[in-house]
Order: sequence, then C-alpha cells, then structure tokens
Amino acid sequence: MASISSLGIGSGLDLNGLLDQLQEAERGKLEPIERQLETQQTKISAYGQLKSALSQFQTASAALNDSSLYESLSTNVGGEAITATADGEAQPGSYNVTVDQLATAGTLATGRINASDVQLVDADTILTLNFTGQEQDSVNINVKQGDSLEDIRDAINAKEGSGVLASVINDGEGYRLTLSSSETGADASISSSNFNDVINVTPTDTEVIQTGQNASLNVNGITITSPTNQVDGAIQGVTLNLQAEGDSTVAVEQDTRAVREAITGFVDAYNDLKGTMGELTSFNAETGAAGELLGDSAVRTVESRLRSVLSGGVEGQFSMLTDIGISLQRDGTLEIDSGKLDDAIANNQDALSAFFAGSADNEGMAGQVNQTLEQLLSSNGTVTGAISGAENRSESLVERYTRMEQSIEQTISRYRTQFGQLDGMIAQMNQTSDYLTQQFDALDAQLGRR
Repeated sequence: MASISSLGIGSGLDLNGLLDQLQEAERGKLEPIERQLETQQTKISAYGQLKSALSQFQTASAALNDSSLYESLSTNVGGEAITATADGEAQPGSYNVTVDQLATAGTLATGRINASDVQLVDADTILTLNFTGQEQDSVNINVKQGDSLEDIRDAINAKEGSGVLASVINDGEGYRLTLSSSETGADASISSSNFNDVINVTPTDTEVIQTGQNASLNVNGITITSPTNQVDGAIQGVTLNLQAEGDSTVAVEQDTRAVREAITGFVDAYNDLKGTMGELTSFNAETGAAGELLGDSAVRTVESRLRSVLSGGVEGQFSMLTDIGISLQRDGTLEIDSGKLDDAIANNQDALSAFFAGSADNEGMAGQVNQTLEQLLSSNGTVTGAISGAENRSESLVERYTRMEQSIEQTISRYRTQFGQLDGMIAQMNQTSDYLTQQFDALDAQLGRR
C-alpha cells in the first residue's frame, strides 16, 4: 500500500488534499461532543463556586449556633498601666488596679578584667551560680582549661536550665561577664558565683549585683505580689499583664462585639451566597449572555430551602429574624437594622442565644439553617448530586469522544488504503493507455509508408 506522502504520484490527482478534507469533515463529528463537554466542565466549576459559598455560609451559621458565644466576656481597660484578658471563668465586674512596682529579673556583673578572649582558666573546673530561690539554689557549669571570658559565656548559655542568660560587655574600662536571671521575681534572682575562684586573674573591682523584685499591685484595695508581670487569679478568670507603674481600671462585661461580628458575618455570608447564585443564573437580554447555571434546578432548590428556613420562626422572646432587626428584602438579600440589633445585643443576649442557638441541636434559627446546609451539601444532597451528575456526564462524553475519535481514525485509514489502490489502478491504466497510443502511432506509420 502506498504511503500518504506518495498518494497522487501515479494518478496525478491531489489525493492527499482530498484525504485531508475528508479527515477534517470526519473530525467535525467531534465538535458537538466537545461543546457538550465544555458545557459540563463549566457547570462543574459553577457548582464548585456555589458549594464554596454555601460552605462559608455554613461556617457563619455554625458560629451563631454556639451558645458559648453569648456567654463570653471581654475586658475594657482604662489607663496604660495594664492590659487584661478574660476567660470562661470570669464574672462581670469593675476593678481599680494600681501598679506600684513591676517584676524585674535579677542581674550579676562580675569584676572587670582586661580582655575577653585571653585564657582565664588553668584547669578544668566548675563554675557555680547561686540563686535566692528555694527551688533552684545553685547551678554548676563545666568550664575547661584555656577558657576565656567568651568561652565561659558560651558554656553558661549552652547549659540547659541554667536559669540565666550570659553576655560579655565592655564598660569602657574593661570586660565583665554579666548574668541576667531568665525569670523575674525575687526568688529567681542570681545572688552570687565563684567566678573569682575559677579564673587565674584578679578582677580590678567587685561583683555588681542587682536583686530581682516581685511585682506589687493593688486591686480594689487589696495588695497583691507576683513574681511575674503576668498576674493570674487577682481577678477571677482575668489575666492582668502589667505594663507600667500607674493606675488603670478593668471592666469585665459581656462581649457584645463578638456577638455583633458573628451576626454581621452571618448576614454578609448569606448575601455573598445570594450574589453568587445571582451571577450563576443571570441573563443579559441585550447581549444574550447567560450565567452558567441559568435555569438550573439545583440552584432553585437551594434558594427555595434557604428562603423557607430564614422566613420561618422559632419559639421564644425573639421568634423571627425581623424581631432582632434582620429583614429579608425583595431581592432575596438580608438587611440589618443596626439600632434594633444593637439594642437586642446590649440588653438581651439570653434571648439572642435562645433564638439563634436554642437549648438543643437544630432548635434555634442558626441550627435550622445549619441543618439545611448540611442536607444540601451532604453526599446525597442537592448540590453534591448536581456535581456528581455533571461529572458523570462529563466522563460519558469523554468516553464517547474517544470512541468517535477511534472510529474516525479507522475511517481515514480505510480511505487512505482505498486512495492508494485507486492511485495504483489509475497509474496502471495510464501506462496501458500510453502503450496503446504508442502501438497505434506505430501502426499508422506503417500504413502510411504503404
């Protein structure tokens, strides 16, 4: 069989061009499948956007469905002497705090020597650091023969749990090894060392010791001491972080800001979801441009079910969203009446908790919304089912495309064989024609000579 590159040589016909046209015509059968496949891929992507927006709304509704949100407390601090944070054990109240003294770490500076990198230790020995506290009376550091002031510093810093941080400073007249307690408070202070006994030179002056001190503060007239500047327990459930000496006030109150942010987040997440669905189902009459899910039944189901649950009610002082200042607009979005919502948050968080979270799972508004979203997003839910259906159709189209492509290749291969046979047959006929022409010409010549 002749190859495609040789087609037409025998016959003089453009069989290669004809074969290309036939192949192009055959591959045209793939275009409808390609368009359908593109449509399904676009739908899968659009369903992904819808699922993402639903998941974000679910996260926002889950936050409102947590009753602990409405029990949380925050601290309002006046003055710059402290900062404060409250945990679940805190109780509402107001406190006056006076910081008389901050907790500091103890320090020790050895006597001054002339150089930091010369040999100070004649033999392997032990450097002992003594502390004021009862839990850690002393720490032993191994120093080696030939160690310098810098080597001793490095040995102390390499000792795990040494209780100090070491450095070398130059005070303008010589070098000192300085040790700073890693913890604040009087009991953690470094009190002395045997540094002078370890080195082979006599320092030009004595050790300089600054004892660490405990923090001292007054809370509502009660004096409190603390080894650190982070004070727990002075106010139940509140951690005070001492910043400076001076006066401050601490008000422990319901965390209205967190509740408002959660409700606002719920409304914003729903409106974002509504916007996403609007874009996916849009239609521009002037341009004819349509959203990827225009007329899609899954989107209609999602909209219908969410509108139903948001328009519904629960038992309690607040029974509907409108009771707390949230209304469903004609375009399907939610709108907040800030004054009405702020009043509910400031004056009736128990009723808010009952409305959104309820006393049992899925009893409150947020719980009902969350339950609906879980059903929509479950493995056999509306959205997941729509995605699976589009994916299955896409896979079926890919298989159909592959079969069609194989069929086209077989058809073109058959055409190529037939064209080769045709080319050979026409070539043979041309040869026979040429031979007969020659014979007739020769016969005519002979007859002419007679």
